[in-house]
Amino acid sequence: MTAFTVTTRPARREDAAALQAIYAPIVEATAISFEEVPPSVEEMAGRIADTLERYPYLVAVEAERVVGFAYASQHRSRAAYRWSVDVTGYVAETARRAGIGKLLYGELLSELAQGGFHAAFAGIALPNPASIALHESVGFEPVGVYREVGFKLGRWHDVGWWQRMLQRA
Repeated sequence: MTAFTVTTRPARREDAAALQAIYAPIVEATAISFEEVPPSVEEMAGRIADTLERYPYLVAVEAERVVGFAYASQHRSRAAYRWSVDVTGYVAETARRAGIGKLLYGELLSELAQGGFHAAFAGIALPNPASIALHESVGFEPVGVYREVGFKLGRWHDVGWWQRMLQRA
């Protein structure tokens, strides 16, 4: 990641294959995502389009190659939650530890704040020290843990929750 500049831009449907290639190994081999079957390229394209109707969905690009993505989604369905969002992001294995996650989150959180959202939440399957460090480096603070909330890869997993205020009351 040293010879080229990494930039961010809004995701497009045609990015779906690159995003699927980043995400599928995480789904298949880890508890970082609680999905159990990797979504198809077509499903990823649909998710991009659906998300962009209301929330930002960004990709990180290096030398015309997508190396990561981050997006926001609905926190909860009740109307009073409409100003809160969940955020998530993933970086290609070959591009990790190069500041791409921090770059993506910096842009994503800025767009959310400009869009009037009030608070962002991130659920992190535990243990995951790299994700915790990333989230805390961009201002997230721990707020609690759901114990044994997800069963994947033959065992129960906790999910820690982190929060970052986007607007001050």
